[in-house]
Amino acid sequence: MKIQTILYTAFPKRTIRRAYLPLVFLFTGFFYGGTAAKAQDPGFSQFFASPLSLNPALTGKFNGVVRVAGNYRNQWPDINNAFITSTISVDAPILRNKLPENDTWGMGFMAMTDKTSSGILTQNYFSFTTAYHKSLDEDGLHQLGVGFQGTYANKSLDGTRLNFEDGLQLDGTWLRSPTEAINSQYVNVNYFDMGLGLLYNGSNGTNNYYFGASAYHLNHPKESFLGVDTINVPTRLTLHGGGFFPITGSPSTIYVSGLFNSQFGSHEVVLGGAWAVNANNDLDNPVNFYAGLWGRFTYTTDALIPYVGLDFGNFSLGVTYDVNVSSLQPASQSRGGVEISLIYIKKASDGRRGIPCPRF
Repeated sequence: MKIQTILYTAFPKRTIRRAYLPLVFLFTGFFYGGTAAKAQDPGFSQFFASPLSLNPALTGKFNGVVRVAGNYRNQWPDINNAFITSTISVDAPILRNKLPENDTWGMGFMAMTDKTSSGILTQNYFSFTTAYHKSLDEDGLHQLGVGFQGTYANKSLDGTRLNFEDGLQLDGTWLRSPTEAINSQYVNVNYFDMGLGLLYNGSNGTNNYYFGASAYHLNHPKESFLGVDTINVPTRLTLHGGGFFPITGSPSTIYVSGLFNSQFGSHEVVLGGAWAVNANNDLDNPVNFYAGLWGRFTYTTDALIPYVGLDFGNFSLGVTYDVNVSSLQPASQSRGGVEISLIYIKKASDGRRGIPCPRF
């Protein structure tokens, strides 16, 4: 899901009401019955396939030497390329031979870019993450992790591409607004951001389950495009959990996961699961096929999210498509957004025994 960016950070309220451009539609009328735009962050329907944007405590939490994850989302492309969001992240466990057995210390880096309305508003984020996972038992079946994320954010607004009501001519063309200075400026905002996360992972040796919580913008960074109204970015709280449950005597496994986001009075819930089949009956180098469905809910049902996936070698590929079922249907024609994820995990060659890790 693309969760809106802070519109009123870019424009005073007076300007919002008078601006006629795709941004106004994208940021206001379609969410929550036309209520005022809420300050929220970019995100993914495949939240489970973007670990470092979901929870800093997921850093290093995988069985392998290094993990590279890439995500791409194009939401409502027919509405002036409404939202295009991409990330790439790299993380790895470090000091393996220096830590107690079954403990993990991970470090990672993530870059995210989010373009709104064909790039009129562009947001870039560069994050450093680290997490420590402490084993709670001698077999490493239960672990508790704590993670930290520091982010440098850069946001740019191309005011030269904005159109305002008082610039509309009788022939349908637009001229520069005589009252809105922003329409002739290209402005930038930069700030440092902080986030924290917790993660519990448990297993009975067969089934695996996990629960996590993360909080972003803990330092409430200030941002203002016009230098008139300074807005503190509100904290976002994320709760998530899930698990996987192999079916005894079958090559199939059931995966479930859920997400709750809350920021500045806006809330979303994503729930669903997938069925996976091991096609080659190889547990060490499996070829797994996935088919699943998630649903996203705000105050009403927002979208249905069918999912297909494939594990092959060291790669995991996932594809989803949001089917909009909200009141935005007349404008979106039930179209949502295509999303693609690709994860590469280099496996360890030292014969080290793997520990339970979240999959969804």
